[in-house]
Amino acid sequence: MRRRRLLTLRGTGALIAALGCLIAANVVGSRILLYLGVFLATLTVIAALAVRLPRRSGTVSRQISTDLLTVSETSRVTVRFALRALRVPRGLWHDVLPDAVTGDSGGEYPAESAQLSYSITGVRRGVWALGPLMLRTVDPFGLAQREQAFGDTRTITVVPEVFALAPLSVRIGAAGGTAHTSSTRLGQGSDNLSPRGYAPGDSMRRIHWRATAHRGELMVRQEEEESSPDAVVVLDRSGSRWAAPGDHADPAFETAVSLCASVALHLAAEGYSVDVLDSTGAVLGTLRGHEDDRDGLLVALALVTPRGEARDLATLIGGTPPGPLVYITGRLDEEDAALLRPSGAAAPMLFVTEPLPGAVEAARPHGWTVTALGSDAAEAWDDALAARIGASDVPR
Repeated sequence: MRRRRLLTLRGTGALIAALGCLIAANVVGSRILLYLGVFLATLTVIAALAVRLPRRSGTVSRQISTDLLTVSETSRVTVRFALRALRVPRGLWHDVLPDAVTGDSGGEYPAESAQLSYSITGVRRGVWALGPLMLRTVDPFGLAQREQAFGDTRTITVVPEVFALAPLSVRIGAAGGTAHTSSTRLGQGSDNLSPRGYAPGDSMRRIHWRATAHRGELMVRQEEEESSPDAVVVLDRSGSRWAAPGDHADPAFETAVSLCASVALHLAAEGYSVDVLDSTGAVLGTLRGHEDDRDGLLVALALVTPRGEARDLATLIGGTPPGPLVYITGRLDEEDAALLRPSGAAAPMLFVTEPLPGAVEAARPHGWTVTALGSDAAEAWDDALAARIGASDVPR
């Protein structure tokens, strides 16, 4: 943060003029120029002392209208600033903003109310600092200035943008995509029944007569809880797939992170238990219907960067094939695409930001629905759903 000079342009000009008058007075022997030079120099020094000498201290507190700021979302920041000084100065204040947010965080001080406020819009995900609060005051003649920082910084988390997605066309699991759906099976002869022995207190209406006849003792129908297969979303953040991290964000990687967040939350809303992993096997988040799950996932995705090497997908998934499987990657060649195996997933969907020649053709025989991921995550999802519907219409 660049610090302002003590003298303004006007003050610097006055000091230069004073020096010129003093030199000219000695050359031409003019008292008027001497008096004028002394006056300008004295006035500049007094102005500098007037803004520098007063002792000031203050406390700053900030309140942000949203706990997590989403990219492209606008939030309101309220700053409460209490200044302790012999005389409350008039000046301009501004809150120092990181490059990750935009907003007009300045105004006149003192404000009409006891608080200052401004709006910010998220631009780049991550964890950033707001502040400190800067107060700039100038003397009445505009010759000297003082800029002083007050208070500490406040951390703000900018999370990836989440898009509304169309419903998944495939329905997986007996509950049609609803996780942990309780199913009471009371029909006689149901293949999924799990009868147990009769216990005192059981209702006679729950007696399973066929199992009773088969085993020769009273058996009752057992209520079971049926849960649909989990959904898995994998964000491939291998360093070889993306541009090297730098001062500027990689647009392709940012779109991939937004799609990851959007798909995970969308599948959770459809009733799936969702596991979100990166390509190294690290768990970025789990969605099980709890309110804190969403925020935890978004915070984790706010911090991800390209790094590491990808592990085998079958190792990441484990022995139980998931329902929907969404794999999001960047630069993908034919050799790596041939190694991607969905491991029996019911609805494998592969999103690639930069498919190299032969990559799409190598992935499709394994059952992937391959979609190019451009700058619009929602559009890519719609294309994937349309491709799945088209594939299901093809006779096998």
